[in-house]
Order: sequence, then C-alpha cells, then structure tokens
Amino acid sequence: MRAVVPALRRLCGVLATAALPSCSDGGAATPPADSGTTGATAPVTLAAREVLSGLDAPLFLTSLPNDPRLFVLEQPGRIRVVKNGQLLPTPFLDLVGKISSGGERGLLGLAFHPRYAQNGLFFVDYTDPNGDTRVVRYRASADPDRADPASATVVLSIAQPYANHNGGMLAFGPDGMLYVGMGDGGSGGDPQGNGQNLGTPLGKLLRIDVDNATGGAAYAIPRDNPFVGRAGARGEIWALGLRNPWRFAFDPASSRLYIADVGQDRLEEVDVAGASEAGVNYGWNRMEANDCYNASSCDRSGLRIPVDQYAHGPGCSITGGYVYRGAIAALRGVYFYSDYCAGFLKSFRLAADGTVSELRTWDVGALGNVTSFGVDGAGELYVVSQNGKVYKLEAR
Repeated sequence: MRAVVPALRRLCGVLATAALPSCSDGGAATPPADSGTTGATAPVTLAAREVLSGLDAPLFLTSLPNDPRLFVLEQPGRIRVVKNGQLLPTPFLDLVGKISSGGERGLLGLAFHPRYAQNGLFFVDYTDPNGDTRVVRYRASADPDRADPASATVVLSIAQPYANHNGGMLAFGPDGMLYVGMGDGGSGGDPQGNGQNLGTPLGKLLRIDVDNATGGAAYAIPRDNPFVGRAGARGEIWALGLRNPWRFAFDPASSRLYIADVGQDRLEEVDVAGASEAGVNYGWNRMEANDCYNASSCDRSGLRIPVDQYAHGPGCSITGGYVYRGAIAALRGVYFYSDYCAGFLKSFRLAADGTVSELRTWDVGALGNVTSFGVDGAGELYVVSQNGKVYKLEAR
C-alpha cells in the first residue's frame, strides 16, 4: 500500500485510518448483524472486469446522462476523461499545484449540474493549500473534453481544524439542490463536538441552491432546510451527526438517500433516509453505529439507526456505493458498498418497509483498496481502487 493514505481513511486518536456512526428513535429499521457470509442470493453472479489502469490515486468516477464518457478524479488534482474506452492524455481539469493533497486531502468530489448540457456547469470539492474545504464552480470550454480553468467561482469555504475527516462528496439531489458531505473536522472522537453542533457545517450534510443566488452570493439557502431561522444554527444544514460521510448516493427510483459514514474504532455503517427527509440526526458522536460512543451523552432519542453495519476486522473504513439501476434485472434496487482495508464487495436490498434482505458478499476477486464507486450513463456500476485501476461490475 502507498505511503499516502487516500481521503477516506481516518485518524484514530493520533494519526491513522477510518470508520463510521449512528442510531435511532423514529428512523430506519434496526439493522441485522452482517456476518460477512452470503445471505439470500440473487440469481446472478458478478465479475469485476478491469477497464482502466495507470491512474494516480483515483478517488471517484462519474458520468453524464446519455454520454458514454467517464470522468475520474485523481487525488493530486486532476479530472481525467475516458472516451471510447481510452484515457485521454489531457485532463478535463488540472488543479495540481492549487490544492493540498496527501493523507485525506486532495481533489475529493465532483458533481455535474443537472442542466450541464445547457449550461456547462460543474462543481468540485477539494482541500486548498491550507487544508480547508473549498467547493468551486467551473464551466466547460468550447472543447467538450476540457473545462475552462479561468471560470472558477468559489461557492463554499469551510475551515478544517485537522487534516482528516474532510468528507468531500458532492451530489445533486432529485430536487436539484447541491448536497455537500462534511466530516466532523478530524482528529479522533470529534474532540470539538462538531457532529451535534448546529452552529458549524462540520459533521453535517449540507444542502444549497446554486441556481437562485442573489446579491452576488454564490448560492442561496433553501427556505425548506430544517434549521433555517433557528438561532445559532447554520441554515445550510440538511442533516447532522455524521463523522465522515465519505460517499453518499441518492436513489431517485426509491426516493432514498444512502450514506456510508466512516466510523471510529469499532463499527462501520450504512444509513438511509428519505430523499426529502430533513433534519435527520445520524448520531455521531453520541453513537458509533448502534453502540454508545460517548458514555456521558449516550441519549439515543431522535437518532437514526443504521440499516447495516459491520465490525472492524479485515475492514476499517467503509466505502459507500450506489443502488444498482442498470441492465441486470435481478440486481436492480440492490445497494453495493466496500471497505478501503478489506476490499470486499457487499450488497443488500432494502424493502419499502425498511427491512434489509439479500445480504451478500460477492466473489469478484481482489479489488485492492477500494476508494469509491461510480455509475456510467447507462446505470452500470464501477469500482475505483487505490491501485490505480477501475473495475466494471458485470454479470458472468
């Protein structure tokens, strides 16, 4: 493994790796224990076919609707384009030298505007030379395979007290709002209490309106955000109690939001909420998954229970994925995820009533240190690995 640990690893106490947190009262169903063994199996087997190699610390993959190209983030600061199955030599955008990279820092997130075909806008999340979070808007150039580097507009600037737990995921929701995943600020155990503090964006999922800003602002705060108008609260906050939501994903078909939140020393978790469900508290740092973490304030009332969790062993840091909506009919509606240390491929299906079924570990061979998943324009799933490779999940 490389000396530079990718962005989802955590500092536990002094300066080491990664994990997650949550619990509940009126939330999702209590998750069954995941033993790592195969549960009810779908009538299909999967293979992970290598489709790319030679990337420099890849951390994310995404695409555009009805566009065969893939866009891959490299941690040092490049967005690479895959066209006709080939990695183009010139990056879509090159931010190397303008960001900090290494450990959990770097170019961490990318989201294309829902009307990208009309406006050419996209958003990136990175750590600046001081290690602070920046969400920046760019525009495509006349060349569809190149962005205009001079079009940068800073949308969000958030100070980071430590070098880890930067979050970094960006995604547009079904409502057209931009969602920003923010870790708790780092160190170990949330020493500043950011996860439960509505006065800071750290340890939160933020929701902002990038289309209706006024007065020279880069974004507007949606009026239906849950804490708008509350004294001392940041209006951008959509959900709280997150440790490091390294990857999250919307599933418009089920109107759900899946968050894989990296835990502390013992447990990793997957949380689920309705896509329009505001103000959910996922529990950190009162809870680590279903267990009390902070004994002095372990009040579970009002907290969301994770739908799935697993203990550390071979695993150490969950890597969230997506609900599959591609061409393999038997897998539609199945959520896939992995772990940076273990490199497994696991999945489950969540019923309308919150019941978890079809817990499965897939035998697809070695995937290395999995840093992310991605979806192409046809809804097929990809696995991104720290080994510089990208794998496509296919039926065999």
